[in-house]
Amino acid sequence: MDIRSAPLESLTDAVFRRVHHQLFGGVEKYYIPFVSPTSHHCFSPRERRDIAPENNAGVPVVPQIMTRYPEHFLWAAQEMQARGYDEVNLNIGCPSGTVTAKGKGAGMLREPEALRAFLDEIFAHSPLPISIKTRIGFYAPDEWPALLAIFRDYPVKELIIHPRLRVQFYKGDVYPEAFRQAVQTGLPLVYNGDLFDLPACQALQADYPLMPMMLGRGLLANPALPRQLGGGAALTVEEIARYHDALEQEYSRIFPRDQVHCKMRGLMKHVACCFERPEKMMKLIAKTNPYTYHAAVEKLLLAPLRETPGFVP
Repeated sequence: MDIRSAPLESLTDAVFRRVHHQLFGGVEKYYIPFVSPTSHHCFSPRERRDIAPENNAGVPVVPQIMTRYPEHFLWAAQEMQARGYDEVNLNIGCPSGTVTAKGKGAGMLREPEALRAFLDEIFAHSPLPISIKTRIGFYAPDEWPALLAIFRDYPVKELIIHPRLRVQFYKGDVYPEAFRQAVQTGLPLVYNGDLFDLPACQALQADYPLMPMMLGRGLLANPALPRQLGGGAALTVEEIARYHDALEQEYSRIFPRDQVHCKMRGLMKHVACCFERPEKMMKLIAKTNPYTYHAAVEKLLLAPLRETPGFVP
């Protein structure tokens, strides 16, 4: 199986990627959460840390870029090439209000002709192959055929499709027919969206046996999910404990205590979904502070795992 790790801001950082790759593996590509270049042509400290080659050594990663300006994209792509990367991913799927208000992310889907002009420039001049992560429209599913026609005009390395609209954010049903339309184009596709557990991934496999899939919240909740998809063993509590300790150790080398707690709480809220009574377990972790966190984790690890570990929306 060709499994990808979705770029989730503040969660799937370099520490997560290294630790997951070392302890679980099974992921073909980890997408680095987006950098958002500006006219100042510089990266933020977080972005520099996340894209630094030394922080991603031995891990198969793809940097993601989010901007509405082709010159900013091309500058960032050149910087990624200089750092040794061999592909960049364009984010035109992020539904955040602060992002779309600036015409970035899924905001670009509102103006198809402006999107086409942007793609004309970056595909003509990018030093690296470009993959695209998108949604199927901003307001309505009938926007999708026109967007799909645009994507077909470019040498897209891969089109990663989350078959929801921007206005849905992460709620409501996906549009499977929109993905079927994309399959008929012959474009190289990756499916993303609501792959929360093993049955959901197996259902996609049944419909599209060779389709690469991008896991987001499902992978954060069950880090062994790629292994299970390959026929391997299910997640164990012992593995979760080792995973937790490795993450905390790595974060402690970089951040002060309060930030370590924030990082660990964000990740372990997802892992808590794998235990019985997941809503209660998520609240147990979510309510912690740096002084109560470890006692909560100890309590979590005494609980039994669910029969089908995975994310609970």
